[in-house]
Amino acid sequence: MTIAVTGATGHLGRLAVEALLDNGTPAGEIVALVRTPAKAADLTDKGVDVRQADYSDRAALDKALGGVDKLLLVSGSDVGQRVIQHGNVIDAAKAAGVGFIAYTSVLDAQKSPLGLAAEHRATEDLLDGSGIDFALLRNGWYWENYLGAVATAREVGSLFGSAGNGIIAGAARKDYAEAAAAVLVADGQAGAVYELGGDERLTYEQLAEAFSAVVGSPVSYKDLPQDEYAALLEGAGLPAPVAQMLADSDAGVATGALDTQSGDLQKLIGRPSTPVATVLAVSTS
Repeated sequence: MTIAVTGATGHLGRLAVEALLDNGTPAGEIVALVRTPAKAADLTDKGVDVRQADYSDRAALDKALGGVDKLLLVSGSDVGQRVIQHGNVIDAAKAAGVGFIAYTSVLDAQKSPLGLAAEHRATEDLLDGSGIDFALLRNGWYWENYLGAVATAREVGSLFGSAGNGIIAGAARKDYAEAAAAVLVADGQAGAVYELGGDERLTYEQLAEAFSAVVGSPVSYKDLPQDEYAALLEGAGLPAPVAQMLADSDAGVATGALDTQSGDLQKLIGRPSTPVATVLAVSTS
């Protein structure tokens, strides 16, 4: 059984490869698809089959997916290009005879109000029409998304956002990666849909308390209108499309778009999710 992971040098993809190794999948049965093989030298040293492929290079994908039985399609990072890129991967997988795809989507993708959900919905639809067996890993928010806010919180004593009193059920990337690995090695996953979120369901005021513990001084939450928050993020150096996406996602928190009590994540990984405090503490280590 050969299992391939796209974006295997990215944050989630690399963790998924490591999770497969940790759960006993032989390194020789793991294919790591990467843009730059040199960045995966450590995986090659472990015996993982590293193959060069880019989401936008259909010919390379055709070659890289040869002999693959199952595929983890980690959603790409090029917002606005992902439907085309994911379509390339799905078409190449079909041509190569891949029998199963697990795709990292977003919570309640088909109904989500989040702007970033549109590309996930379209990808889910492509999978549905592909004729390939698939499972949907509808990931919630990563606690790591807040690491960049720690320095600001330490400096000004505030956590900024547009989430109102909404609740976010976050988890660590490692949690989602372990869930993906569990699905890839299990039988009978065709048609499965997992709504994945953490045990901690926090408002931003509660999240600010976690920041306080990490920085060692009081941090309060300051709720901003969505456009003001986007401008603040852009002023901090984020590209405008990324700033808009993050502000839109924060506004989605206010409507419950990043909350779930499904318990799917915990069932897949066999343990509670990683606390936000554990993730934020990385910023001080």
